[in-house]
Amino acid sequence: MTGLHGVRGVFVLVLVATLAACSTVVKIEGEQTLRGRMTVQVGQAWNRLAPSGLEQPYEAWIQEGLALDHLRLWAGIRSGQPLMVTAPPAHGGKPLRVPVFRAGMAPDQLANLFEVLYAAEGSAVRLTRLEPVVFAGGPGLRFELLVVRSHDEVHLSVAGWVAVRDDQLHALSYAAPRLGFFRRGLPGVEAIAASARVR
Repeated sequence: MTGLHGVRGVFVLVLVATLAACSTVVKIEGEQTLRGRMTVQVGQAWNRLAPSGLEQPYEAWIQEGLALDHLRLWAGIRSGQPLMVTAPPAHGGKPLRVPVFRAGMAPDQLANLFEVLYAAEGSAVRLTRLEPVVFAGGPGLRFELLVVRSHDEVHLSVAGWVAVRDDQLHALSYAAPRLGFFRRGLPGVEAIAASARVR
């Protein structure tokens, strides 16, 4: 690796390692309640990350590691709330574009929230699937994305589910490298999605 691209890649890898080191990891199994608004059943054990920095509006779970698989779960996001929180930009820097949920969004707009989320740090994102499904005990959507991660050009697959109940968003999204990890982890994530229920 040479030049700015190489330096940026090393910086991002160090940042990911630092975030992982600064996170509390808790093994979870069985029924999990998310922010008092949604429950899911966890078969195979996952590890919940509790970062010591910015508090996010989602729970973050991993099995193999942050760079290898990442499950995010949102429950009870109200209209006007963002799906992620970012640090203020450095002096003179541009703030990252943050996806914000609005009541009354159409299906393609709901999917676009996650396109924006995965593109926030410069990754290339393409929607490849969007269809109606049952999620969280009622009508919902399933979407899939292809992501080329900006700092190392790894190709990720993303599978997600989203539903709106009483003008609140409930969702989960699973991201992992396309080769190997995504297909290996997807059946377990699909089982978690199938178990989701709004409280």
